[in-house]
Amino acid sequence: MRGRHVAPTTDDAERTGPLAGMLVLELGTLIAGPFAGRLLGDMGARVVKIEDPGRPDPLRTWGQGERDGRRHFWTVHARNKESVTLDLRSEDGAALFRDLVARADVVVENFRPGTLEKWGLGPDRLHEINPGLVIGRVSGYGQTGPQATRAGYASVAEGVSGLRHLNGFPDQPPPRMALSIGDTLGGMFAVQGILAALLSRATTGRGQVVDVALTEACLAVQESVIPDYDAAGVVRGPSGTRLEGIAPSNLYRAADGPWVIIAANQDTVFRRLCAAMGRPELAEDPRFVDHSARGANQDQIDAIISDWAAERTAEEIRATLEAAGVVVGPVNTVADVVRDEQFLSRGMIVPHTVPGVDDTVLGPGVVPVLDRTPGAVRRGGAPEPGFDNAAVYSDLLGLDAARLAELADRGVI
Repeated sequence: MRGRHVAPTTDDAERTGPLAGMLVLELGTLIAGPFAGRLLGDMGARVVKIEDPGRPDPLRTWGQGERDGRRHFWTVHARNKESVTLDLRSEDGAALFRDLVARADVVVENFRPGTLEKWGLGPDRLHEINPGLVIGRVSGYGQTGPQATRAGYASVAEGVSGLRHLNGFPDQPPPRMALSIGDTLGGMFAVQGILAALLSRATTGRGQVVDVALTEACLAVQESVIPDYDAAGVVRGPSGTRLEGIAPSNLYRAADGPWVIIAANQDTVFRRLCAAMGRPELAEDPRFVDHSARGANQDQIDAIISDWAAERTAEEIRATLEAAGVVVGPVNTVADVVRDEQFLSRGMIVPHTVPGVDDTVLGPGVVPVLDRTPGAVRRGGAPEPGFDNAAVYSDLLGLDAARLAELADRGVI
């Protein structure tokens, strides 16, 4: 199976994308900080992933699939990055980091608040070295407030923010998704803030701290949950496969077994659905005549559509509703996704080649797609901590082989 995919055409030295020429130093471990670094690297930034010589990022051993002893969470989240080791707790390691900071545009970290300060590397000190530095800080609860110093993982952030309460089915324990959504949201908001801070720097010349809390990232995506409660005392809860008051928009089982998503909650689209089902009169039925009426009668309209879908195959449902202009789609597994013609045509399923290793594995493409300065997947995550020590430290700091060997012998790198 090894090497079965075509290798990327973009060489690691040929950085493309709107952030080409930018230097990002990525600290921290696990998901939120590395995800932010990945997004910046996808857009062409030179991202230097810094790991402690004795404490590599646990993501190196994460993932559910394994081949030749290698797991692949790291392959994707550490893609487009150069891997170096550096002991920030040591005096010499901190000094080398400060030298790197003098040349950097961005630092991304997701330690517990106060960690960088404890090492003498807090924002005040870093801005003395490089006033234009943008520092993205992702933590469980943010850098300020009474709970700032608490440890926080995505699962807890999803619960604290109320996001977990919205997931699942009524009267059942709220499940988690099979992904760390809180970390992903935190990383995305960190990149949003970093880009905004870089725009500000272009006019002021000054960098700033981007403070992202996982709890707040989860809170920010909850649409009308807070105003619904404040204005009307509504405590939104889990609604299973549908959203309360939004109908029809649900999963319906086809005759051949697959689940099909039919979303026709907009009045005009609902009329098309009714016509496609051969039931145009439903669009004039007082129970379903508009958005509010359908929201109050979700069970009835869902039952009608379920009966119709149960007599047709998934492909018949898709073809009929697409021809009618109704929103419809499958519930794909990853086996379906990697063969999806739309994803493939837009470069969303791409090979990741592990540098220095004869191993290539598929992963997600670069989002969003830019028409003039697109990003690219240049390589997968480095196979070993410090894989790029010689290249990075000689290029950025001018260290020679003897100095690198001496630092390695002392455990600084």
